Formats: sequence, C-alpha cells, structure tokens
Amino acid sequence: NEDFFKTLTDSLIYLERTCKDGKVRKGIVGMVDLEDYSYEKGSQSLIRATEGTVLERIPPRVRVRENAKLELPHVMLLIDDEKKEIIEGLTDKVTSDDVVYDFDLMQNGGHIKGYKIPESLVEGVFAGLEELADKDNFEAKYNVHDKGVLLFSVGDGNHSLATAKACYENLKKVLPKEEYENHPARYALVEVVNLHSDALEFEPIHRVVFDVEPAKMIEEFEKYYDVSRTEGEGQRVEYVYEGRSEVLYIKNPKSNLAVGSLQMFIDEYIKNHGGKVDYIHGDDVTRELGSKPGNIGFLLPNMKKTDLFKTVILDGALPRKTFSMGHSYDKRYYLEARKIK
Repeated sequence: NEDFFKTLTDSLIYLERTCKDGKVRKGIVGMVDLEDYSYEKGSQSLIRATEGTVLERIPPRVRVRENAKLELPHVMLLIDDEKKEIIEGLTDKVTSDDVVYDFDLMQNGGHIKGYKIPESLVEGVFAGLEELADKDNFEAKYNVHDKGVLLFSVGDGNHSLATAKACYENLKKVLPKEEYENHPARYALVEVVNLHSDALEFEPIHRVVFDVEPAKMIEEFEKYYDVSRTEGEGQRVEYVYEGRSEVLYIKNPKSNLAVGSLQMFIDEYIKNHGGKVDYIHGDDVTRELGSKPGNIGFLLPNMKKTDLFKTVILDGALPRKTFSMGHSYDKRYYLEARKIK
C-alpha cells in the first residue's frame, strides 16, 4: 500500500552471491508452475523433492501462507548442467545497466548482486532448460528408461514449496477451473542454482546412536548386510565406539547411497532393540560422541554431487539428513517477493 516495492513484471533475475568464503554462487530467480511439482513418494514430476517431506510440517506453514498477499521464499532448486552454460553463461552477457540491487548482507551473509535478465537473453535460458528436459537427452544422460524427466531437484526449502503446493491444491477445491488455472498462487518463486557450481558444497551428515550395546549393533549389522573389510568392495561406512574404529563395506546395499543403506539398518535396529539416533555435522564431533559409553558413531563418505539426480531418479527422495548444502548464512535471504493473491 505504501508503494514500497519495485515491481518487475514477467522477469527473471540473475544473481551473483559472494559467500563468506569468497566463492560466488550464481543463480536465477523466477517462478515455477506447481502443477509440475510433487513431493509424493515415487513421483515422476519435473520438479521433485530430494529428501523425504515431513507432512506434519506443512499445516502450520499453510496457516501462514493461505492468507498472505505475498510470498518471500527461500526455495533453492538445482539443475544438473555439467556444461555450466545456462546460468554461468549469463556472467559475461549482463551489463551494469541490468543491475537491480548490489549490497552487502548482514550476519556473515556476504554480498549480493542481482541483474534483471534482458529479454534478449531470456530465450537462451529457456532453450537451455528445454534441452535438459528433453526426454531422449535425459534418458541417455542417466542411462534410464521409462522414468519421468527430472529437471529440478529441490535443494533447500522443500517444506516451503510443499506448502505452496498444498495451498494451491486447496484453492482448486473451491475455485472454478478457469479461475485456479490463472491464479497467481499456481506458481512459486524460487532460485535455480547449478548443481555443478563450485560455490555449492555438499557435506555429509553422520549418525550417532545412543543407549545401545555397540558390539551387538555391529554384530546385527553384519547379519543385515553382506559386509567386507576389503577397501572398495561396496558402500563405505566407518564406525567408532569406545576406543574402536573400523571401516566396513556393504556388498549388497539396499540403496544407491551408503547413507540410505545405513539408515535402513539403523531404523530397523532401533525398532527391534531400542536406542535413539541423532544426526551430526562434522567428523570430530561424531567421533567424540560415538566414543562415549553406550554410544556408537557412524561416519559416512561425502556424497558426490553427480550422484544426486541419479539417486532421486532411481530411488525417489533420499533418506532424511543425507547431506547438508553449505552453512545457514549462505542460504537464501528474503529479497524478492511475489503477489500470490
């Protein structure tokens, strides 16, 4: 009402964000069609969750969003553009005339610079995305058949996107088709980042299990899987408890990633024998906690970025707490808003 916002109609913003460590993360801010997104297990939609969605988290968020006039999201979608053309290709093409903001962020947030992408370049962005979404290209790239094309993986803010979807689905129940199909709430504002960006770092999230008999747990682990101690003979998992440490290799994994195979075992073990699990960042903390009496720590290898899309395509959403993507202060700041009413 106070004319506080500068409105850019039908626009894309190219973003250069200098993180605390000096690396520059590049992205594009635009809106996606929620008809193309699903967080359902086994979904084959164009936009998919990378980790399981906790359904209980959605209703409180819906109560905030359903009456809001604007959305100010922090949703980050990832594309798998190993050629680094779609987003990175804009760096040399935008000019100082296109800058819409350029300032430092607080609280270790680094620096942000945003450019309105000129219309002459927008077509190239969409052409690049269409090439990634081409079914033949997709099947050849991931060596898969009979799978829906995955264009965008949700890297951060999945519950915010799930909330936008829930609100839109609620509108569909009460509005006539021609109205909800053209409703602004059908879309959600996101930042798209290339998985292959050097500024995007995946860090493993380890596990510590409390209130168990560690030796018994390892014994059960060796019954649950065919385990080798020969390097490279399967998925790598290291355990540590009271002065003991060893690396095991799972020869018959139940998931495309070690973290998935381990999580299945931990869930099953706790169900049958008790104990509780916590998710820990950092090798040293995991070793320290895992070495205390009645505890055991499991250290996981870093997930290769190139595994992300392939795993989501093959296994569906990854196990909870698979990886973390950088520090909280490197995530989105609430800069761009969009009308959803």
